[in-house]
Amino acid sequence: MAMNPRPHVLVVAGSDSSGGAGVTRDVETIAALGLSSCVAVTAVTVQTHQSVNWIEHMPPDLVVAQMRAALAANSVKAIKIGMLGTHSAITKAVAVIQDHPDIPVVLDPVLASSSGGALIMEDAVVALRDHLMPLCRIVTPNLPELAVLTASAIAVDEASACRQGEELSRSVSTAVLVKGGHAPGRDAVDLLVQPNRTPLRFMAPRLSGEMRGTGCMLSSAIAASLALGASLEESVRAAKRHVFKAIAGSK
Repeated sequence: MAMNPRPHVLVVAGSDSSGGAGVTRDVETIAALGLSSCVAVTAVTVQTHQSVNWIEHMPPDLVVAQMRAALAANSVKAIKIGMLGTHSAITKAVAVIQDHPDIPVVLDPVLASSSGGALIMEDAVVALRDHLMPLCRIVTPNLPELAVLTASAIAVDEASACRQGEELSRSVSTAVLVKGGHAPGRDAVDLLVQPNRTPLRFMAPRLSGEMRGTGCMLSSAIAASLALGASLEESVRAAKRHVFKAIAGSK
């Protein structure tokens, strides 16, 4: 069978039985932005909107086989990676990505669910930072994830968040979008930090409504825009606007 020429985003992520995050949220976001998805499921989870009750990590060879099949079958223009919960899955996914250096990769470094349940094995965090992140076009941590990745306390203000973002960006030599959703204040400010560039601020009014899966949505929207040929700055701006509208519409 010939390759499907329609632009696709390859989603590499876990499932969420509640439908609030993970692959479900990724695919619906990419579809809303006019693109098709193909998937590699990395884990099956049993979740509600309040808790994570069970996680079954897929065998790393199965994850990689899904990735390679999706890449062979479709014209993949971007890759979005979410939950990659084990050291072995990360190292084997790295090998696939190295075979496709021209495809931009967006990594949402999922370390825990919104309800606080851990979604990654402890020994996998180092592999995520040291081996996968340097291959990515952008990494999108929230403030608690950024603190773990920089071995720091959670940033208490924009200046400390920016410093941590710059530290991570330097160490992995790629762009970092520091998400400000967990920060206090009237406005939600995300910071795009890139090596040897001035940080860029993306600001929107903070909404009172809550919505699970906004990190999945943001990173998938960035990947979709990159797949369509937009610049990184344009992609971040469009993705933040998409998430803002989604949260506003859910209230």
